[in-house]
Amino acid sequence: MVGTPAPEIASAAAAAAAPVPGKKSESKDLNFFYGSFQALKSISMPIYEKKVTALIGPSGCGKSTYLRCFNRMHDLYPGNRYQGQIMLYPDNTNVLKPEVDPIEVRMRISMVFQKPNPFPKSIYENVAYGLRVRGERKRAMIDEKVEDALRGAALWDEVKNRLNDLAFNLSGGQQQRLCIARALATEPEMLLFDEPTSALDPIATASIEQLIGELKAKLTILIVTHNMQQAARVSDYTAYMYLGELIEFDVTDTIFIKPKNKQTEDYITGRFG
Repeated sequence: MVGTPAPEIASAAAAAAAPVPGKKSESKDLNFFYGSFQALKSISMPIYEKKVTALIGPSGCGKSTYLRCFNRMHDLYPGNRYQGQIMLYPDNTNVLKPEVDPIEVRMRISMVFQKPNPFPKSIYENVAYGLRVRGERKRAMIDEKVEDALRGAALWDEVKNRLNDLAFNLSGGQQQRLCIARALATEPEMLLFDEPTSALDPIATASIEQLIGELKAKLTILIVTHNMQQAARVSDYTAYMYLGELIEFDVTDTIFIKPKNKQTEDYITGRFG
């Protein structure tokens, strides 16, 4: 009689048989230059659909620079230059092509910054802003999408009776969730987070991390974090970067438990960085 396989063997077999998620985006031989300085060096990396991918590495290693390539934020400053491709699927759009409208890219790939940055407007108008930019004029439609976005950011119940209040009257954690709601309002396919909890207290941080876990059921998330414990908690995949290069990319558990590259291991264990 054939015996039952050992649990670790069964687990390994199940993992091997598990389907690889589809790609939502990927960078191909991506280089980026601030003037004559090359900040990113030939980075090729997949971003899997409806998964959280974390970017880790020491300060100045290119994490935020890489993140901001995805929605063409670097276009806002003269002298910046891209080489290579960032593909967005399923329509095979290279978002870095000059003829692709960066405004439309930012509708599809929204961003939440390190510090909450609400506009000096009401809570309602902060969320409605992107809809108005996109040309939506019907008040009923805007009302519906504002409510949906605030619910998606787990903020609706806290602000539904004060939508006309200034956004600055919210707490820091609420302001960050408002910025997430503003990003969600245009129904993006990807959401970029640039150290979204570094300016928040532990309670607000836990709230944002829980929200990230809920949001990945609807869209694809790429997050820069200085906190390796946070990366381990919230991400499905992790990329370790150093001096503008991608050193290692893998499933998060592999990166943190058994990295393949010694440089990654030294950083994870605190021997470097």
